[in-house]
Amino acid sequence: MTRPDGRIPNELRPTSIELGFQKFAEGSSLIKSGETWVLCAATVDEGVPSFMRDRTGGWVTAEYAMLPRATHSRSRRKASGRDKEIQRLIGRSLRAAVDMEALGQRTLTIDCDVLQADGGTRTASITGAWVAMALAVAKLKKDGLIAQDAIVLSEPMAAISVGIVDGEARLDLPYIEDANADVDMNVVMTESGRLIEIQGTAEKASFTRKELDAMLDLAHKGITELCAIQRACLK
Repeated sequence: MTRPDGRIPNELRPTSIELGFQKFAEGSSLIKSGETWVLCAATVDEGVPSFMRDRTGGWVTAEYAMLPRATHSRSRRKASGRDKEIQRLIGRSLRAAVDMEALGQRTLTIDCDVLQADGGTRTASITGAWVAMALAVAKLKKDGLIAQDAIVLSEPMAAISVGIVDGEARLDLPYIEDANADVDMNVVMTESGRLIEIQGTAEKASFTRKELDAMLDLAHKGITELCAIQRACLK
């Protein structure tokens, strides 16, 4: 069945990542996934939150916001419950990809601001945030604050949306598909296929184990391609 934008079921939207989009951030990226655009900026602060002070490692956290005219109608410039849920997801996902001991007693804060939204904003945020974080870690090494041979980030990680639409498993849903999906799922995974988080919901219909496996296979394919894009842009 033809998708609204002409893609086949297992095809990503056109995706690009631009590095160093913000001059003053320790690391920044602008990720464009179809019509969804997210600016991700990493800030490094020496020291850790109070609950980490008795530990030897660092901390990674995130904030997420959607600009007022990222969508068809203006939204208020105030964090919603949805925004807070998404930023917690981003923070959890990024922490799973970091060796906190190697990071040392410092905090990485990743700001993800949606400039334009057409579905998949949380997954694009995670994918772009990993690149911004990698740039920040590279700067810490360049400045001599972390040893050059320290493995802070073991491998790339990314996130993608999948779902069941019109009885068919599809990869990387734009808003029009996401809004009409029978099943909506977001998957966070490392390049090697290790799962970090799965958020799956029966929006209009329940789904079988076979359909779950088909969606996870699609997610693995998409995330492998996204990690290749991350590696290519960081080179």
